[in-house]
Amino acid sequence: MTRSPARVLLLASALSAGTLLTAASCANEAALHKVTTAPSPSAVRTPSAHASLAAAPVLTPAQAQAALITDADLGAPWTPTQSTATWRDSLLKATTTVPDCQRLLDALYADELLGTPATTQAVTGLDDTDDEAQLRYQVAAFPPADVNRTLAWLKTLPQKCAHFTAATTRSGPQTVTVTEATLPNVGDARQGLRLTITGTTPDGDRSTLTLDTAAVRIGDDTITLTNGGLSTVPPDATTTALEVGARRLTDVQRQGRAQI
Repeated sequence: MTRSPARVLLLASALSAGTLLTAASCANEAALHKVTTAPSPSAVRTPSAHASLAAAPVLTPAQAQAALITDADLGAPWTPTQSTATWRDSLLKATTTVPDCQRLLDALYADELLGTPATTQAVTGLDDTDDEAQLRYQVAAFPPADVNRTLAWLKTLPQKCAHFTAATTRSGPQTVTVTEATLPNVGDARQGLRLTITGTTPDGDRSTLTLDTAAVRIGDDTITLTNGGLSTVPPDATTTALEVGARRLTDVQRQGRAQI
C-alpha cells in the first residue's frame, strides 16, 4: 500500500514529537531524582565543623567578678590588699634541683597553680593585718580534664617534695617541706597543699613562711587560693573562703553562661 506524501509527513511529525516528550520526561525524572537524593548540608559536616559551631559556654567577666569572695566574707581583720607581700620575691622566687618541686615553686610565684587561664578570670587579694598574712583568690575557667590532671599531680607532691632545699637570690638557701592540706568537701574535685619555707631573711634573721594553697573544680570553672604569711596563717580563712566561694560560684553558674 502506497502512503500519500502528506500522510508520511504527518506520521513523522507525530513520532518526532513523541520522542521529544519521552526525552523530556526522562530528563525531568533524572533531575527530580538528583534533588531528592542529594545529602543535606548537615549530613556532610565533619565533627570538627560541629565542634566549632558549638563553642563551650563560659562565665562572663561580670559573672566571674560576682563569684569572688570579699573581705566581708572573712570578717575582721581582713581588708582588701594594698600591695604585694614582700616574701613573694624573697622566698618564692627560688630554684631547686628537683623538677616537680621547681614546677611547684614556679607556679606559686607566678600565681598560676593550674596554668594560664584560656578564658575569663577574676582575681582578688585580701590582707590580714594582725597576722601579716595575705590571701589571693581567683575564679577562672580551665578544661576539666586539664584541671583533674593537675590536681592528681599536686596530690603526689607531699611524697615527691616532702623535704627539699631551695636557693633564693635575696635570702639564701631555704628548707622547704610540703604536706597535704585538709580542705572542706566542696566542688567536684579538690586538692590542697601546705608549704613551710624556713631560712633567713635578707637581714639575716630567721624566718618561716607558711603558705596554704588549694584548687577546687566546680563544673567547668575553678577556684584557686593561696594564703600565706611570715607569722601565723589562720587556717579557718582558707576553709571559709572555699566554702563561701564555692556556694557563690555555684549560684553564679545557675544564672546561665555566655557563648563564645
